[in-house]
Parts: sequence; structure tokens; C-alpha cells
Amino acid sequence: MSRDDPPRWVVVGNGANRRVRMFADAARAAGLPRPRVVEWCAVLSGAGQDFAPDELVRLDSPGEDPVVDEMLCGVKEPAQVEGSARWYSAWLRAVRSLRGGIRLDDPDDLAALFDKRLCHARLAARGVPVPDSPTSGAGIAVRDWSEVRARLRAAGLPRAFVKLAHGSSASGVLAVETTASGRVQATTSVELTSDGRLYNSLRVRKYTDEREIAAIVDRLAPDGLHIERWLPKAALRGRSADLRVVVVAGRATHAVVRTARTPLTNLHLGGARGDLDEVRTRAGNRWARALSICEQAAACFPETLCVGVDLLPAIGWRRFVVGEVNAFGDLLPGLTGLPEGPAAGLDTYTAQILAAHRRYGLDVPPARELVSAGRHLR
Repeated sequence: MSRDDPPRWVVVGNGANRRVRMFADAARAAGLPRPRVVEWCAVLSGAGQDFAPDELVRLDSPGEDPVVDEMLCGVKEPAQVEGSARWYSAWLRAVRSLRGGIRLDDPDDLAALFDKRLCHARLAARGVPVPDSPTSGAGIAVRDWSEVRARLRAAGLPRAFVKLAHGSSASGVLAVETTASGRVQATTSVELTSDGRLYNSLRVRKYTDEREIAAIVDRLAPDGLHIERWLPKAALRGRSADLRVVVVAGRATHAVVRTARTPLTNLHLGGARGDLDEVRTRAGNRWARALSICEQAAACFPETLCVGVDLLPAIGWRRFVVGEVNAFGDLLPGLTGLPEGPAAGLDTYTAQILAAHRRYGLDVPPARELVSAGRHLR
């Protein structure tokens, strides 16, 4: 691609979704042509898709579309928890069917990013600090609740997260703990109905009847489970806290603090944004180390331009570990880049446009226009 040629962006996504709209708005505000949109519905239909050699191809989340959800999971109820293994297989086939173009999301990276067991193993193998896990790696299967219990005892984990291997947005996540009396309880957004079905809920609830916990885990296990140590996290104003750090082209560009009164800090489950300046003050000279850990985690997925790293601070903000790395972790409306980073004043989408242009030797829109693009999306 010549520097004199106008860049041609393509987004594979759900065209009506706000993610695609926000990226298109960022491109337009930066003075670029509106990206061409390829719908996931079309890709999943088996029609295939070829991209021109000079097209920059960015994949976006296939979520939040009931038709796409049904094509991936085979169910008509998008809130249903089961079906993530089928989702994973169908979506990876679709990703691998895409041909040509300059790809900003690598299929092999995505295969690991969307399997928590593979992701954890890749991070651990490359020295990234992660919670202990008895299910890290390929081919690790957990058949039911009794096996989960056995693995927790063998690993000495009285408190652990049990997660769907291919889940996202806290779907199918249970924070399990064994009390001093030996009783088990679980905090989760999973709703177990009277007929035994599982649904994602926006209300976090606690199960104290082990029979109900077993029923949930037994239903989730066929889709694949990942278990990891539940580390006590730092607190911010009386609430448990962690961070989502966006890394673009190897550099930490954006960070948001998430706080909650439950172990699940996801903003859609009642979590709230915390004060990043307060976190930086509490972390002190360890803040630079925290960002370095996120960049180290992103380097494990070198062929993917942008990832979102879930960073877990230990009590007292003394150390940090990586909980997860997310392929589509850049949906942070109204957030501009870290002042000391390469995306100061820019939103996450404009930061990716700038990074891709630099990586491939394309003309970079003027800084004034890029900052305007960031403001446009607040």
C-alpha cells in the first residue's frame, strides 16, 4: 500500500451495533472515508469474504445481535447461558473463512483469547503474573461439580472463580468459596430457573444451597470450564476494584477502574467506574509496573492490534496480576487516553486508527483532527 493511497478500512461486525457506529464516527472525524462494513450474518451464512490487499480489516464483536447469536449458538434466547462451546467453534470457523486484506486480528490469537484455559497457559508460559489455575492449557476437561470440588481441594483453593472457558461479560462466572464450617456458596449473575434452565441476569445473586450450585455447574461443564484462584483484590472507597487496560500496538493507552460490592466488577452488573487518579496515587511507583504487566500480556498476542487486559490489584495495591485478556475490550465510551501514553486525548477507536496508520506506513491524520475525533465520541 502506498502512502499516497487513501487507507481503506473494513469492519467485520454487526452494522447496527454501537461499536461499529463509534468506530465509523472516529474514522469520519479523523478525515477518513467511512469504513466498509461486512456483516457477521453474511460471513456466518457461508458466503465467504475476500478483502483487497490494501484494505485494513478490523474485526469487531459479533455480540448483541439476536440473529447472529442464534446462528452461533443455535438457540433463540440470547440470555441463555449454555451454548458457548458451539459459539466458539462456529465463530472461529467464520473468522478463518475470511481471506486477504491487512488483518488486525489474528485467528490464532483469537482462538486463545476466547478460550480462558489457552489464554491463561499462554500468559503463564511467558512469565505474565496470573492467578493459579488447575485447568490451564489445552485438553483440560472438567466434567461436573464433583470434579470441580475435587480440583479445588487438590489445589488448596477455598476461594476460586469457576468460569465458562468461552464466556464473556461475566456470563457463566461463579465466585465460589468454602466457609469455615465447610459450606459452599457461590456469587454469580447466572439465574437458575425452576425448570433447570440457566439465564444471564443483570442482578448478581448468591447461592448457598450446594445442590443449586451443582446444578448450575453440571449444566455449564459440557461447554468447558476454567478454574482459577480467587485473589483478594484491593479496595477503593469500600468497594472491590480492578482495572480494564486497553493496549494498542503494544502500548497501554487507556485505563478504567471498575468497582463493585460483589466479586464481579463488570459495569453492566452494577459495577461503577472508579477514580483513576486515586488508583495511581495509591499504586505510587508501582503504577508503571502495572502498565508494563498489561503490555507484557498483550505481547503474548503479537498479531492482534488491540486487546483489553483485566488487571487485578492485590490488597494494598502492592502487586498486580492479569485475570483475562479480551479481544474486544475497547468499548469504553467517553474515555480518553492516559496522559503519559501515545493516545493522550484520544478515544480507543481513534487510537487504533492512528496506530494502524503508523504500523503500515500510511499518512497519519493531523493531531488536531485526531483529538477532535476523540472529543466527538464523548
